[in-house]
Amino acid sequence: MSEPNDQPRDSAPETERDVMEYDVVTVGAGPAGLSFAIRLKQLNPELSVCVIEKSSTIGAHILSGAVIEPEPLDALLPGWRDNPPPICVPVTEDEFWYLTRTGGYKSPIVPPGMHNKGNFIVSLGAMCAWLAPQAEALGVEIYPGFSAAETLHDDSGTVIGVRIGDMGVAKDGSHKPGYTAGIDIHAKVTVLAEGARGHLTKRLVKRFDLDRDSDPQAYSIGIKELWQVPAGRVSPGKVVHSLGWPADTRTYGGSFLYHLDGDRIALGYVSGLDYSDPEYKPWEAFQQWKNHPTVAPLLEGGNILSAGARAIVTGGWQSLPKVEMPGALLIGDTAGLLNVPKIKGTHQAIRSGMLAAGHLVDSLSAEGFDAKLRASDAMAELRKVRNIKPGFKKGLWFGLANAGWETVTAGLSPWTLKVTPDWSSLHKLGQQEEPKRDYVQRTLPPRDRLAGVYFAATEHDEDQPVHLKVADTDLCVTRCVEEYGNPCTRFCPAAVYEIVEDAASEHGKRLQINAANCVHCKTCDIKDPYEIITWVTPEGGAGPNYQNL
Repeated sequence: MSEPNDQPRDSAPETERDVMEYDVVTVGAGPAGLSFAIRLKQLNPELSVCVIEKSSTIGAHILSGAVIEPEPLDALLPGWRDNPPPICVPVTEDEFWYLTRTGGYKSPIVPPGMHNKGNFIVSLGAMCAWLAPQAEALGVEIYPGFSAAETLHDDSGTVIGVRIGDMGVAKDGSHKPGYTAGIDIHAKVTVLAEGARGHLTKRLVKRFDLDRDSDPQAYSIGIKELWQVPAGRVSPGKVVHSLGWPADTRTYGGSFLYHLDGDRIALGYVSGLDYSDPEYKPWEAFQQWKNHPTVAPLLEGGNILSAGARAIVTGGWQSLPKVEMPGALLIGDTAGLLNVPKIKGTHQAIRSGMLAAGHLVDSLSAEGFDAKLRASDAMAELRKVRNIKPGFKKGLWFGLANAGWETVTAGLSPWTLKVTPDWSSLHKLGQQEEPKRDYVQRTLPPRDRLAGVYFAATEHDEDQPVHLKVADTDLCVTRCVEEYGNPCTRFCPAAVYEIVEDAASEHGKRLQINAANCVHCKTCDIKDPYEIITWVTPEGGAGPNYQNL
């Protein structure tokens, strides 16, 4: 049976559905899901394992910096260095900067957590596309374009699999000529590897009260571009991070700039979604940083190859929910395993996937996995740095001092700082002094967010149900206008939300949702101060088509 009718998706009349049966179904073909499937088949080739992925091709929805620590990959695939992913550049040097509007200061030392000697710069999307055939060679069945719309449960509530979303449903809910009912995938265990803010995980956490003993989860938004630049500017393997401008001292923000091969540069900006200024625009902060004197000369005369945005899970040790429930478990960023000071989660995702495979191989039962994960190296790593990101809630300078203390003591402070939900952090308009933005005139593309959406190659059939569910649109043009000035029109990096004039509306304006622009970053589901926006999966295969992000 499916979930009760408390789902944000409209219920359709019960339809006869095909059923596929497996020992294990994995939701998400990211590094956690694929590593789990590979290890499980390595340990027991007789088990039937399938991986479903909402993107049209493996890696098309994957976006990360990314610099990876190779040790977990060495353990999973010992010979991988002889046949590396398509983009895999050994790190050659590290730099860390504090930026001002017109210049900056290069730190004489790189923070210990950000030492990258021995690490590799990769495209995580390309790496997942490289992992997938290795999983298939072991007998894993992988289905891109299969969007898990809901979990399935038996009469006791145990998770027994997932239902794939229907194809060919019109915006009004009617069935188009090509309508196909989504299949049900039944499994003894369902593994959730959806990445940050997984929509099924969000419901399961609530249903099973998995966060009863943990702090709320927290997030940042990472916005990234891949550039082709004129020859001679790139130093392959160079890694540069920065703090400071364009963020004010109350806003957590920082950049990454990674030199690849082939005269390419991967660059991006991360904004903590615990920011308090309702006028803050994460996408604009990124564009401002690109025009900084230390960055712009690298990019001038070049062109954007690909761009996108994604939520990053940052709650850490104290925000880890219980990761097991009857019939299912959570791994990777779905569980919340990213190490914020390192800005790395891939090694943790692979670790947790392998740990889950080792746990399930004998009993095919989720029971006991939570204790096993909490006793693992993955959690020991997070405990050491648990107070670093929360310290920045008190401002940049306190955050840096606290980070130094926590690093020196290896996290042995007798206290654990609390994490609060990101939606609650916005101040109302006029409640605090607006920070001095000190922004510059921009000259580098793209000119605006819509132009940026083009480089994400995002695609949705416009005649399908809107996958961004707003519970009370009247609130958007009444209270929210007065209290926050409609922050959704600013925090969304893809211009999905607009307030437009409408004489036929009771209030003279209405919320317009440009769902076709959506790049699936989940920021609206996280940052909306009224918690009335819910992101659900669109039709399978829809969304961005990231290339080498």
